[in-house]
Amino acid sequence: MKNFKRTLALSLVIVMALLAFAGCKKSKTEDKTLVVGYSPFNSKFSPFFSETAYDQDAMAMTQISLLTSDRTGAVIQNGIKGEKINYNGTDYTYYGPADLKITENADGTVFYDFTLRKDLKFSDGEKLTVDDVIFSMYVLCDPTYDGSSTLYAQPILGMEEYRSGMSSLLNLLLEAGRDNTDFSKWEEATQTKFWNSLDAAGVKFAQDIIDYCLANYADYGCVDAATSAAFWGFEIPEGGTAADFWEALKAAYEGDYATLSDKEKANATLWSLMDDYDDYLVGITTGDSAANIAGIQRIDDYNLRIVLTKVDATAIYQLGVIIAPMHYYGDKAKYDYVNNKFGFDKGDLSTVRAKTATPMGAGPYKFIKFENGVINYEANELYYKGAPRTRWVNFIETKSDDDKLNGVVTGTIDITDPSFSKETVGAIEKQNGGKLTGDKITTSTVDNLGYGYIGQNAINVKVGEDPASLASKNLRRAFGTIFSVYRDLAIDSYYGERASVINYPISNTSWAAPRPADDGYALAFSKDVNGNPIYTSDMDANARYEAALNAALGFFEAAGYKVENGKLTEAPEGAKLEYTFWIPGDGTGDHPSFMIVTEAKKALEKIGMSLVIKDLANSADLWNNLDVLQVEMWAAAWSAGVDPDMYQIYYSDIANGPSTAGSKVNPKGGPAQGGSNYEYCIADAALDKLIMDARSTTDQAARKSMYKACLDIVIDWAVETPVYQRQNAIIFSTERVMIDTVTPDITTFYGWMNEIENIRVK
Repeated sequence: MKNFKRTLALSLVIVMALLAFAGCKKSKTEDKTLVVGYSPFNSKFSPFFSETAYDQDAMAMTQISLLTSDRTGAVIQNGIKGEKINYNGTDYTYYGPADLKITENADGTVFYDFTLRKDLKFSDGEKLTVDDVIFSMYVLCDPTYDGSSTLYAQPILGMEEYRSGMSSLLNLLLEAGRDNTDFSKWEEATQTKFWNSLDAAGVKFAQDIIDYCLANYADYGCVDAATSAAFWGFEIPEGGTAADFWEALKAAYEGDYATLSDKEKANATLWSLMDDYDDYLVGITTGDSAANIAGIQRIDDYNLRIVLTKVDATAIYQLGVIIAPMHYYGDKAKYDYVNNKFGFDKGDLSTVRAKTATPMGAGPYKFIKFENGVINYEANELYYKGAPRTRWVNFIETKSDDDKLNGVVTGTIDITDPSFSKETVGAIEKQNGGKLTGDKITTSTVDNLGYGYIGQNAINVKVGEDPASLASKNLRRAFGTIFSVYRDLAIDSYYGERASVINYPISNTSWAAPRPADDGYALAFSKDVNGNPIYTSDMDANARYEAALNAALGFFEAAGYKVENGKLTEAPEGAKLEYTFWIPGDGTGDHPSFMIVTEAKKALEKIGMSLVIKDLANSADLWNNLDVLQVEMWAAAWSAGVDPDMYQIYYSDIANGPSTAGSKVNPKGGPAQGGSNYEYCIADAALDKLIMDARSTTDQAARKSMYKACLDIVIDWAVETPVYQRQNAIIFSTERVMIDTVTPDITTFYGWMNEIENIRVK
């Protein structure tokens, strides 16, 4: 079943973090092998088209990126000579392939001037120059590019002019629809073949969902196509087939096949099941376009300028592209910068796509082969930091977390990343005589790049017609107060020491996250309707629960509820005495926040408020109903990126009304919603301004102050109760890996692979 978290749009910054560098060293390579256990790969090891975290790791072994980052995720701008930065009491020097100078001009434009090292080589001996950087950027900005990078969305001078006037045949066919009769840009036979191919893939897509349900949810009644479709939230006739299921999927999404694929997939995407998918990725000219991107400017072999039309603090994370070898992924004969030739024909990325499964670059290791579930690497002796200490590295696929842990225990795996569950903790401690790190296994834990939360939709949980009114906020604050008081109990029960309660809706891994020592730091929902503290330091747990319930009653009363003898007797207009809470607990209550909701339900019953818990066996039901604003309250988790930009989650564009450029116009009225804000429907002009102001400066201290103000507004609206920050773990075989050669001070943004060239095995 689909994971119970929403995923923020990710960029190549994930890979950029993996490819950060520490001090340059020359060392002797030892003929030994390091074995790393991984979940299954998708064989997309391309610096342009890798998708899963596992494929990105496999690719990162072979590549370097233009920019690198430190242990906090901050970008290193002086990579050639290195930057010394203190972390956790230790000074570390970080090196990279380039220096960066940023100049903000009086006319509002911004220059990003890059200078490359002159000793960089790809693993096959070819020199790495600015032309390889330009090639890589043009691939990512091509009108037919469909990978995960959003470099093309940055405000680079001339980008829109270059990308206009061309689209992929795939997109044009989808836009034209099945009944198109205009064959001026393609033949009717091509159109017929496309839709037949897509429908054939659709039946496979539906069958993949059915197979997944039959394999995992037979206990929930999934015994055939019809019951599996019902489990997935769709209705087909009894005795129906995968073809019937596909028809139901098509009808539900009304031709939006990209969204269908993204939201309904069990394993494979719709596009991956089309046998001739690549045939439709060719660019079709639809109008006039510029011959080049004016803001990508070659100065000489080792200097490059990128011109942005405005300040955008998030752009730096997109500009740190992986530097792919043009002679391998493209065609050097098709590169002539002066004459607007950039290593491939515009609209034709076939040479790039052809190398998706066989990466090559300037990274620490050379890709040898992938077969029988094992990726083989050999040390790159031309790596500019010096050849890695261990000659061979094997990434091997494992079927389960148990296999990962058992592999370390039995000696077949040296490093891996099992799910950090209670069972895993117990098994590790058993091997180490009660400790997470011992003579058998060394455990490194880091905070997960994301956090768990409880959400309330402001349109569905309000008083009267205005979700921004004080009464509406007090209604949501009442629930937030009750939810928050049970967080410690629930998270300790579910995670133990593997997670901690947080007080702001942001991952603790972020540099923008408020810290307890910061001015203005406060516990979430810890003040009553009059602004007085709800809790005192001498309260035990039961006293805190009672105090929270009394405070919640005060908020309900302030929201307009009638109260008699300590109970709610009548709800104000637009509000109710019963609300429904959606939680994807597999139908068995298996969710970190499930205890919070059950305890809140019991508490609220004492004062006359009913909370109906909807425990979902299929998490897709939550996302589908959030999309159409049918959910009042829910529990989930966010994943995050390095930069704390809040546009996608909270921006509303309220100043321009419901017809403007949010990604989703609110179907129940109100402002257009940016990104995922349709989940919360928060609409606050002050919040919008802060979000955009924070994007418009590169001053990190100023941005942190603005983001703290943003978080305070979100808490004030009470649309989100921050719940937990969990941990992830990497385990090493203490018996086989020289632990003192492993990357020290591993963090969320600086993993063990960042200094893989230093790791030695015994």
